[in-house]
Amino acid sequence: MNMIPVIVFFVACVLSMIATHAMKNIAFQYDITDKPGEQRKIHTHPIPLLGGIAVYSAIVVTLGIYSFFAPKELPSFFGTHVSIQHVLGILCGGAFLMIGGFLDDRYTLKPLQQIIWPMFAVGIVIASGIVVHRVTNPFGGTIELSFLGVPFFSEGITFLWLMIVIYTTKFLDGLDGLVSGMTVIGSSIIALLSFFFFVNIPTGLLAVVTAGAFLGFLVFNFHPATIFLGESGSTFAGFMLGVLAIISGAKFATAVLILGLPILDATWVIVRRTILEKKSPFKGDRKHLHFRLLDAGLSHRQAVFFIYILGLGFGVSALFLQSAQKLVSFGVLVIILVFVLSILFFIERRRKG
Repeated sequence: MNMIPVIVFFVACVLSMIATHAMKNIAFQYDITDKPGEQRKIHTHPIPLLGGIAVYSAIVVTLGIYSFFAPKELPSFFGTHVSIQHVLGILCGGAFLMIGGFLDDRYTLKPLQQIIWPMFAVGIVIASGIVVHRVTNPFGGTIELSFLGVPFFSEGITFLWLMIVIYTTKFLDGLDGLVSGMTVIGSSIIALLSFFFFVNIPTGLLAVVTAGAFLGFLVFNFHPATIFLGESGSTFAGFMLGVLAIISGAKFATAVLILGLPILDATWVIVRRTILEKKSPFKGDRKHLHFRLLDAGLSHRQAVFFIYILGLGFGVSALFLQSAQKLVSFGVLVIILVFVLSILFFIERRRKG
């Protein structure tokens, strides 16, 4: 068993690199590229999209190879926490994200047309039985959501959680390698939790496959990127992290600590756009944290590594902290964001002034 996760990780990584190279050629052939022009786009020449399809394909093929060819004495992807129905739900949900993402990359859908596909994907996952039934009480024990007596409350919480994480990674996808790298970090930490802390082998294997597939893509996506995730990949990253957090035992605190900075940034951006600026929350601009780090003078890679380090540091801390301590850690993360934004605001004022 000790080498199995490593082998699975390696297979997913290699398949992802092969698929990414193929998708680059296809995207160029059919001119499915991200062209420079908007203020928030920092690349200077067309970059192929469809990277998400390469990642998704690598995950599907790796799962298929392992399930059909691995000896029966090896651990399966299917177990107590992850049934065949669950995996099919994840793959079908992912397929909807691939379809919607392809259409958006090819035809530039309107926001209301874009959101339909994540909603379908989340609905399929919930229908497959992946639902949050309980959450950890930070002050001890767990809270059974079914005891609250509200019809479909668990399904509603699951839907809200997955949509939040999907749109967090979608909004985060502004710098080369940022989303794919954060997904590698997040899924790797969930794999460690599954293997060494909760003995949830199926979830651990699925997390390892996810990490390997996104790492294989990151080879081409790190700055300077030669291919982008596109709409399909940026939403699929959050989709997988959100699902892994549920099937690993509702480890919301762990996922929130890993993606805490992007989640807080996305929340602030939505509040600012809708309440302060009275405009659509989906209208892109350069006021996300990662863009402001660039505007403050950090290089592309420095800005990405800054967010990597925070995500990795708080994610690793989640391996050893109790629930109440994770709540304190999240408070620390909020303070860090406020501190960083204050410094960036000060720098911006000095430059204008």
